[in-house]
Amino acid sequence: MLKRYLLAVAGLFIIWSILDFVIHILIPGASYKATAQLWRPMGEMKISLLYCVTIVCATAFTLIYGKFFAIKNIGTGLKYGLAFGIASGFSMGYGAFAIMPIPYNIADTWFWGMIAKGAVGGLLLGLIFKNDGGESDD
Repeated sequence: MLKRYLLAVAGLFIIWSILDFVIHILIPGASYKATAQLWRPMGEMKISLLYCVTIVCATAFTLIYGKFFAIKNIGTGLKYGLAFGIASGFSMGYGAFAIMPIPYNIADTWFWGMIAKGAVGGLLLGLIFKNDGGESDD
């Protein structure tokens, strides 16, 4: 069972890192440049801390699914991921928009991007943990 958890965290880290590149570099790149005064210069960004954040989030996302969901399949994983994505995306995107002078398209990209990350992450967990016969990993 430990192998499933490690595989899930590693897979989420890779997939979420790729999606973060799309969500934060490819899509709103021009908007970030237009609001450069809000962000650290590229050379001062704490990239290693961002990777640490991704690993911690992937671990928590995996542990919540693995430990607290009795039925583990693709459908359950997708529902979990969508719920997570909507909640975190709404908070991240529109919560930031409420207090920071960011353009709406950045907030909207963060919102939809988190939904995508949650859905893909949930699908991955559903695939990795499906057919879990309830074996104990304690």
